[in-house]
Parts: sequence; C-alpha cells; structure tokens
Amino acid sequence: MFFSVRELELRKAHFDVSLAPGEIDFLDKKIRQMDTLLANGSVELLEHTEGDIRVTGHVSTRMETDCDRCLEKAEFPVDSDFDLYYHPAGEGLDEEVEIDGQQLEAGFYENDKIDLNDVLREHVLLSLPMQKICQEACKGICPGCGQNRNLVECDCHLKTGDDRWRALQNMKTLNGR
Repeated sequence: MFFSVRELELRKAHFDVSLAPGEIDFLDKKIRQMDTLLANGSVELLEHTEGDIRVTGHVSTRMETDCDRCLEKAEFPVDSDFDLYYHPAGEGLDEEVEIDGQQLEAGFYENDKIDLNDVLREHVLLSLPMQKICQEACKGICPGCGQNRNLVECDCHLKTGDDRWRALQNMKTLNGR
C-alpha cells in the first residue's frame, strides 16, 4: 500500500491492514513472519515542512528466526506502537554531510510516495532483540564437537587459554628454556 504526498496534502490517511506471512520481504531469509501481521494507524504530511511525513500506529505479529546461540528456531512476539518520521530523499544523499539529531531518527522516501510495507518492515525488524536467543538459559553449541548443549551433554573438555601468548610460548620452546 502506497501513500502519495499529493493525497496527503489534502487529508490525513488511515490504514488498517492484515498482511499474511510472505507479503512483506524482511530481506533476511532467516527471519520469518509466523502469523498475520495486523497494523493500524495514520499517515500525515506535516505542515510547515518540506514534505516530512509522520506515520503512527500499532503493529502485532509473531516472528521466527534462528537462535544466536544454538541455531534452533526461536519465536519473538511483536506487539508495539510506532511513531516514525520520513523526509523526502533529496540531492546530496551520496555526499558526506553532518546531520542533526532529528534526522538521525527519521527515514527517507523517494518519488513523492511512501510504501506502508517498508514502514512496517522497518518497525518489525527494529522491534526484534539485538541478541536473538530461544531462552535465557540457552547453552549454545559446543565449540569442540558442534552439538547443541541444550539437547546433549557432551564430554568435550576444551582447553581454555589466551591465544595471544602462544607465540611467546613457542619462542620459549625454541630457545630451549
């Protein structure tokens, strides 16, 4: 669903959408939408700006991705409000320029229209935790044998040490001391 600046100049637009899994491309094949994504809210062109758009609303769904520790499937509910700002993409975006705090918290749109699916994708991805783990007590994968330590207790006894000193240990051996 697209919202054009021309339409938004006339009036604020509202949305209430249900998107089935697969309708939004999350750009990472490991991240999957498990339930229908429900979103509602409004899109408005801000007055006295050079085309700034504000998108507010609520989104809810369930997402699935691989656990960062054990690589098993992990589910993450998304149920949150959002309040996002978008500026028109202008000339000079390829140049290195200093931006202020307000621009840091805003996205950009092109061709005088904003895609709601892009907005929802951005918010859902930002709602996921930085470290995606299946459970707080996840033991991860054994670095020795590669087994999931949540499922199997392996007998690997890994030697711990600081590899940065290995070169000095080798020098000691070569000098005979």
